[in-house]
Amino acid sequence: MSSLTYDLTLAGLSVGSAAALTGVGLIVTYRATGVLNFAHGAIAMVCAYVLRQCVVEWGWPLWAGAVVTLLVLAPVMGVVLERFVFRPLSVLGGDPAQTLVASIGVFVLLVGGAALLWGQGARDDAPELVSADPWGQLAVVLVLAAGVGAVIRWTRFGRELRAVVDDRGLAVLGGIDADRVAAAGWAFGAFTAGLTGVLLAPYVRLDPYGLPLLVMEVVAVAVAARMRSLPVAVVVALGIGVAQSQLTRLHPSGRGEPLLQAVGANLFVVALLVACLALPRIGTRDALPRTATARVPTPQGAWIVAVILFLIPLGFAGSDLHTSVQVPALGVVLLSLVVVTGRGGQISLGQAAYAGLGALFTALLAAGRFPGLPRLPELAALAVAVVLVAPLGLLTGWPAITRRGLALALATFAVGVGVSRFVFAQPYATAGLSLNRPAGFEGDRAYYVLELALLTLALLTTHALRGGRTGRALAAMRDHESGASAAGVRVPALKLLAFVAGAALAALGGGMLGMGLRAFDPTAYDPVRGLLWFAAVVVLGADSTLGALTAAALLVGLDAGARGGVAAALVGVLAVLVGRFPGGPYEAVRRLRPRRAARLTATGLGARRRLQRALRTAAPPTTDPGSRAAASGTPRQNQPPALHAADTAPPPPGPPAAGRAVLTTHHLQARYDGFTALDGVDLTVPPGRITAIIGPNGAGKTTLFHCLAGTLRPSQGRVRYGDRDITRLPAHARTRLGIARTFQQLAVFPTLTVAENVRVGAEQGRTTDPAAVDRALRLFALDGPLRDAPAADLPTGTLRRVELARALAGTPSVLLLDEPAAGLDTAEVTALAHVLRALAADGTALLVVEHDLDLVSGLADVVHVMTAGRIITSGPPADVLETLDARETAV
Repeated sequence: MSSLTYDLTLAGLSVGSAAALTGVGLIVTYRATGVLNFAHGAIAMVCAYVLRQCVVEWGWPLWAGAVVTLLVLAPVMGVVLERFVFRPLSVLGGDPAQTLVASIGVFVLLVGGAALLWGQGARDDAPELVSADPWGQLAVVLVLAAGVGAVIRWTRFGRELRAVVDDRGLAVLGGIDADRVAAAGWAFGAFTAGLTGVLLAPYVRLDPYGLPLLVMEVVAVAVAARMRSLPVAVVVALGIGVAQSQLTRLHPSGRGEPLLQAVGANLFVVALLVACLALPRIGTRDALPRTATARVPTPQGAWIVAVILFLIPLGFAGSDLHTSVQVPALGVVLLSLVVVTGRGGQISLGQAAYAGLGALFTALLAAGRFPGLPRLPELAALAVAVVLVAPLGLLTGWPAITRRGLALALATFAVGVGVSRFVFAQPYATAGLSLNRPAGFEGDRAYYVLELALLTLALLTTHALRGGRTGRALAAMRDHESGASAAGVRVPALKLLAFVAGAALAALGGGMLGMGLRAFDPTAYDPVRGLLWFAAVVVLGADSTLGALTAAALLVGLDAGARGGVAAALVGVLAVLVGRFPGGPYEAVRRLRPRRAARLTATGLGARRRLQRALRTAAPPTTDPGSRAAASGTPRQNQPPALHAADTAPPPPGPPAAGRAVLTTHHLQARYDGFTALDGVDLTVPPGRITAIIGPNGAGKTTLFHCLAGTLRPSQGRVRYGDRDITRLPAHARTRLGIARTFQQLAVFPTLTVAENVRVGAEQGRTTDPAAVDRALRLFALDGPLRDAPAADLPTGTLRRVELARALAGTPSVLLLDEPAAGLDTAEVTALAHVLRALAADGTALLVVEHDLDLVSGLADVVHVMTAGRIITSGPPADVLETLDARETAV
């Protein structure tokens, strides 16, 4: 027994050493660049193939092949990726959404390229670089980890690396060559990836899909180490490797035997699930996609062309028609990503799991093998499978409530891998399964007609989730999650809706795929295919239903008409370039098309000359620079019309101020990592008054604002709205009570028009007045042609008014304004002051955080001064400002 334990421990150390190498490489790359390299496994696979090519096919000595592969090819690959893929993204702003898609694109490109060069079959003759004895591998891991740790802690390069990670821009200003640091990090990360690949290749299946997925499963090691600690990564990797090896000694019996054996054989997958779903989150900066520009409209006639193309296969026969059957089914699967990712802005790398579950459940129901349910006809089985899979969307939807960006990507990927390993790969669930087509649709042509009908149903469902009130709320959540919550959107419930609807559509498409192939094929729903589908949808326009259909046709058509891997390689190339064209190919065509300068007609030129003469003769003298510019006929650059100061009619009169609830705080405290941001703040925001908060940066004003709005929960104290304690109430619930807010950094939804932005506030707020939107637009001079303009194309001053109009459209009782005058010119600030006074006169309680003391002194009824998290003085503006001046004079 002791000998068996020793042998299993050695085997576990060998597996753990390879996992530790992966963790070390991922951590170094992440610390140098902020990128979690999803292509790590693909680099490992390519290096393993190249070493085999050199030694087995070309007859090179093992040492020569290893030198070329590990010391030349792998580092060069890392440097090339940094220079031509990720450095341009960092220069463009380092949007984590685009970086993630580019990383997945590199993964897909390398997998597709390997499939083209070496075929998709598995190889079992990879050369053995280090003997099966684990001590050599373990020594390599420990030496590398210790060396990297020493370099990071005690060398100049290590200090530069830490500085770049903390603040790349500041490091560059301090004289650090951030590009050199990032290139070195990528080179070392690629070296460790290559070393992992060549060490694992002799003992696992060497193919373009298996090895990259196996390497990606051990991402749990880096996540458990919080993407920072190399010793923790090594210890966790070795521990999981030894534990997984020891579990092979267990031979459970009973109904749970297959599942327990699966857990024992896939302990790294279990660790991945635990690390991504239970451990503290990493990389939570942004959702996907954060579209900076307005959505590019579909070209005229594109849908007519698409319909014709999808009808053409009805005239095919034989293998061409059999291949075409896959296109509508895959199109339905990809439409699920349009709902979740394109419209909802949530990363979902596990849609292949839901598609596979749809196919599996359909097969089980049609065969009468689904527990507790009778045998069903194929079409009924498909419908029931969709109903059963839809609630399982909560597997990824629930983590999405608290996760964003990289953390959500890892969580959804972990779910996809878990379903693949513990469901699809288990014989007890899939052995002997076949799947027939529905009665009356056995032939390819008849089944294709059925698919077109189901695809039409899926398109109608997708359209319903992209339009109307729900569509606007989804777009608002995608564009600015905090702003959507402040507008009253139920963000958690909406995320769950997106994932549940996405799971249902994926299940429908997966079942259609299974019936089209007349079998359940687990490899058709591999997690690697999930990454390919995600990348294809994003690069062809994540919010475009036509893009999803195009992606389906490309993926099926290219692989059927050429050698396998062509589609993956093409999608990979497009994904690598996604940073340049985040809106998909339509935007690329629009941006590459030469633009001709607009020219006035003869009538327009004459009208302009007459207008200029009239302005020169009628312009009165003025001392205001903005007025002089207007009088001379020289418009301010990109400046829209100012607010209509005279049109300050507030929303319909509500109850009198005396009857409105008062917003108060009691002994409010808030702490960040031991730092006290708020220290016992008591504040009252009465109705019908304008209350202002001023103070230096870091005084706690924004923290207090977040506590009042519901975006931050205080560590102690209470927030009350009238007699109700709202301390634990989320932001969207407070908005529905009548507490609206604006943001210091603009919170608008760029893919929506001005009117749609304002309508979100009215729909999600508490108003039932259909005229509220038009009234808010008129009040802030946003009516007329401007109302239909995309918000992404407007200057800052106009966007500030859009945000104010959206907050006001819900007829709030309390309005929290965080620096509302930022980005407005003098005329707009004056008009804004008129509007705010009118709102206060109507009984609205206003709280303003503002640095413009002139505005505060002329606007506020009460001013509170904050310093170091406390309110140090309060009173009328004149008294408070006089006291502050006296203190400054004394100092």
